[in-house]
Amino acid sequence: MVVLRCIAWVLFLIAIIALVGDLTRAANGGSAAMTTVFGYWKTVSPQSVAEAAAFVRRHLHTFFWDQVAMRVLLLPLWLMIAAIGLTCAVLGRKKRRVNIFAN
Repeated sequence: MVVLRCIAWVLFLIAIIALVGDLTRAANGGSAAMTTVFGYWKTVSPQSVAEAAAFVRRHLHTFFWDQVAMRVLLLPLWLMIAAIGLTCAVLGRKKRRVNIFAN
């Protein structure tokens, strides 16, 4: 549980850094658009994007890649990282101790 909370804090920190990077670029006269997960993935590894698209289209359906996966991949990068961090934080939270007194 402690490991998930530590991972959550690291992911929150990365999400904040990604958000500040996007806001800094917009403030300096660059594009006001946020960096998407798809854009970052395509920048880092364009070959794996093509392979993932081909895999999903071949084994599932074209609709799943075009409508479902692309909607998720077009979310801002900081939002996706923060959502994963929030999931880790919820899964790794301390469980409340419940005292039950029976008379």
